[in-house]
Amino acid sequence: MKVLNIGSCNIDYIYEVNHMVRPGETQTVQNLQVVSGGKGLNQSIALAKAGVDVYHAGLIGKDGTLLKETLERYDVKTDYVHEVEGPSGHAIIQIDANGENSILVYPGANHLFDEQKIDGLFTHFEAGDLLLLQNEINEMPLIVNKAYEKGFKIAINPAPFNDQIKQIPLHLVDYLILNEIEGQDLTKETDDFKVLEKLKTMYPKTHLLLTRGSKGVLYAHEDVMIEQSAYKVEVVDTTAAGDTFIGYFISGLVRDLSMDDILKLASLASSITVTRKGSSTSIPTLEEVLKKQAKEKSEIGK
Repeated sequence: MKVLNIGSCNIDYIYEVNHMVRPGETQTVQNLQVVSGGKGLNQSIALAKAGVDVYHAGLIGKDGTLLKETLERYDVKTDYVHEVEGPSGHAIIQIDANGENSILVYPGANHLFDEQKIDGLFTHFEAGDLLLLQNEINEMPLIVNKAYEKGFKIAINPAPFNDQIKQIPLHLVDYLILNEIEGQDLTKETDDFKVLEKLKTMYPKTHLLLTRGSKGVLYAHEDVMIEQSAYKVEVVDTTAAGDTFIGYFISGLVRDLSMDDILKLASLASSITVTRKGSSTSIPTLEEVLKKQAKEKSEIGK
């Protein structure tokens, strides 16, 4: 099984602040980092760090050399990362004293996909391969329809939630991975368990995952429901926590682990990420995750 991630590549401007800037307020920034980011790029790096051979397909501007170099540094295959006219996507990220974040995203080159570019990607893959998507690129409905016709297994993280989501044929998706807010926006429910039940009626054949931060993760598929608790850690920065979870979740599917083991692995990896500052740089390697997993099991056995 090959894994193709058609996703965003952004230049991230990360500002450390005392609190999120309020309307009309000017605040002095404590620190600034300029790094590679974007949900697509981060999830490809998470997959690579989890030991998966992943192909990233993305569009960058002439200013995006850093983005391609970052992917290659982590052994992500960049055969399908192409330069186009115009600037790369970028994000402005505020991180407050509690490690919470607020993000503004400018799409840039990420929104220059067209049918010709998409068809050119799919000729290199076959039925049974896995396609990972987020909602930071354009032409998502077209991509999902073509991927389904091709016979891909499709996993989608519908973030950020916007009007494009309503046009995506989510009933064709095999794995729908979303957080509490996205689940509420999609179902108009507020209780996590009611969100999941509503999603089951909307997409009865789809594997559903609802990530809930410090409350852990809910998984549902047909008659199966699993509640995975979050690992207790000191949170420093939540920026790439969701991307780490998704990367390690997909890696578990590739390795054909049980769903219980996949959820434990992805949750543990995510718990390491939030103890570190940064986006892709904070994502742990498989060796680190397995080492912590062994330590957890050892402590439980005492």
